[in-house]
Amino acid sequence: MSKKILVVEDTEDNRQILRDLLDMAGYEMIEAHDGAEGVAMAERHRPDLILMDIQMPVMDGYEATRRIKAIPELRTIPVVAVTSYALSGDEARTREAGCDAYIAKPYSPRQLLAKVREIIG
Repeated sequence: MSKKILVVEDTEDNRQILRDLLDMAGYEMIEAHDGAEGVAMAERHRPDLILMDIQMPVMDGYEATRRIKAIPELRTIPVVAVTSYALSGDEARTREAGCDAYIAKPYSPRQLLAKVREIIG
């Protein structure tokens, strides 16, 4: 059975890139278009990993991650911030919100897959 990855990303082009990349690598991808939907999808599907954009409408990735990590059954799901926020202090801010790792956009597909494999195999 393939591992499930929840991608919380508001930009369709970015979701399509991840859809192609993760499918080719043998992962099942679940999609959410904003942070609120991401929290709901995490509760519904209990993914093995969450790739979380930070800047999104409705609820940003910081708040979505805090809410996911506050739910006891979801607390152990690794969350990787995948964001264009790459200024000094941004990685620390994602960690404070509960993210387990950080990847800055633009990223190389090889880099992203290496991080996914490092975390969930």
